[in-house]
Amino acid sequence: MTNHASHKPIKKAVFPVAGLGTRFLPATKAIPKEMLPVIDRPLIQYAVDEAREAGIEQLIFVTGRGKTAIVEHFDMAFELETTMKDREKALDVLEPTRIQPGNLVTVRQQVPLGLGHAIWCARAIVGDEPFAIFLPDELMIANKGSTGCMKQMVEAYNEVGGNLISVLEVPEEEVSSYGVIAPGASQGALTEVKGLVEKPRREDAPSNLIISGRYILQPEVMRVLENQGKGAGGEVQLTDAMAQMIGHQPFHAVTFAGRRYDCGSKTGFVEATLAIALEREDMADEVRAMARRLLGEG
Repeated sequence: MTNHASHKPIKKAVFPVAGLGTRFLPATKAIPKEMLPVIDRPLIQYAVDEAREAGIEQLIFVTGRGKTAIVEHFDMAFELETTMKDREKALDVLEPTRIQPGNLVTVRQQVPLGLGHAIWCARAIVGDEPFAIFLPDELMIANKGSTGCMKQMVEAYNEVGGNLISVLEVPEEEVSSYGVIAPGASQGALTEVKGLVEKPRREDAPSNLIISGRYILQPEVMRVLENQGKGAGGEVQLTDAMAQMIGHQPFHAVTFAGRRYDCGSKTGFVEATLAIALEREDMADEVRAMARRLLGEG
């Protein structure tokens, strides 16, 4: 794991947000699932906050039909802000939703051909630069006193360059539900990636380190995706493209110091809402008491 000082900085991030969110119907009939709130912030806001903390400037949303609310959320809300000013209400609550003009770009994924295809749709905007990928369904909450997942990854990238993925340790009985890495040499939170295995049987799993929804990839992945056929489920799989990069460029995994909540599932969404509420000073005591009452313990 050699140390290089001059890697191109990570200034662009791709957010694949074209999915239909069918698991959350009817809530997602008219509202994108990324706009569903975890307490008082839409899911997409958590990912954008994490990106900005990591020094990312340009946000690239790969959208589909009916997803305009995501873009509206990060636009100026002139009437709302004027009304709030007139009523002398503080505007800082809207601060995280403000994106510098020109730093939000959207591109359409017209056909639902999978995650790899969604990333490839952003190729013209990514250009010849390394870039980050955020899967907003995966809500990553750092441990107290630690930085967000992408900031941890950018710090690792500044040391080793190449491609990085975020991983988490899970109990061995859970590995068959996820993509898993075949690990090489390890140093602190950084592990060399020798291979990627999608949903292995427990006895065949090369590790218990699962791939979570944060990536830093070199632009060459776009060329790989360009020429790649459809994989599992008839979709263009990002994992297949990443696997082809192993051995040609440095490839590492960063074990995230924090927790992941799968907000693509209803129970995961409820868990994330409760976990964040219990960490917020303005609500923790009340929510804890409420939980006890609901569980018949209060």
